Amino acid sequence: MAVNVLITGPRSPLGARLAERLSGRGEVAAVRAVEDPHGRQLEELIAQGRIDTVIDLGRRPGPLLAVCETSGVRKLILASSAHYYGFDPGAPAFLTEGTLRVTRARGALEREVLAAEAAVAAFAARNPERSVTILRFADELGSHEGPHHALLALPFVPAILGFDPRWQFIDAHDVVGILAHAALNEIPGVFNAAADGVLALSEVASLLGKPMLPVLPPLGLGLAVAQLARLGIRAPVELVDQLRLGRGLDNRRLKATGYAFRYTSREAVQRLAGAQGPAALLGRGRSSPGA
Repeated sequence: MAVNVLITGPRSPLGARLAERLSGRGEVAAVRAVEDPHGRQLEELIAQGRIDTVIDLGRRPGPLLAVCETSGVRKLILASSAHYYGFDPGAPAFLTEGTLRVTRARGALEREVLAAEAAVAAFAARNPERSVTILRFADELGSHEGPHHALLALPFVPAILGFDPRWQFIDAHDVVGILAHAALNEIPGVFNAAADGVLALSEVASLLGKPMLPVLPPLGLGLAVAQLARLGIRAPVELVDQLRLGRGLDNRRLKATGYAFRYTSREAVQRLAGAQGPAALLGRGRSSPGA
């Protein structure tokens, strides 16, 4: 039976692309989208549209969960973030969905992600008859949103002196594809959503055809944030931690559900290089062959 989908969260290219992708599928009867809805508006949308599948892109699902609990919604999908894991120097090479974070949240973004996931997990426990999916996305390339995009758009790639961290990405095409996959299939649980392959920051710079310059101090979080601000980047704490420690995500659980990634991390960076212009394309030939 065809499903009726509601996409919630702030206005973004992701929401528009996802609505377009789902609208073209025969398994979907209708797709509606609403920005940060609350209370009565949500109740009316879900009832009038006979919504059975909700995809939340906003990471503040409180009001949404309260309405879903008393409605006919049978499937809930949360677009979460790999920031759930934080950054720990003792973390394994690849974080699995069962990896427990051992550090306290250092920034507002991590706290928001942790709170959203806790609320959705509690909702799932109270409603075992509903299908609840949490997707922890790596840094997206292709939407030109977020501080990591601003970082990689500079004429050079800033780095912390003495550090060459691992970065893993996901192309915007696969972000939409994974959300659609979760909407059209029964895959309850938590899944890492990150493309195959992990790149050192120096390899990312090479693929972009840019020098990597260690212009950020190795000590003092505030100093690094201030230096990035001088470069025109409003850097959250999480970005500085990422530039120091990096991380990798194990994506095997998601692939076991049948999703096939279209682009690797390397290919996502190469696509970004193509979008940035001819100068960046020169970096493709100078990258390390083993990544």
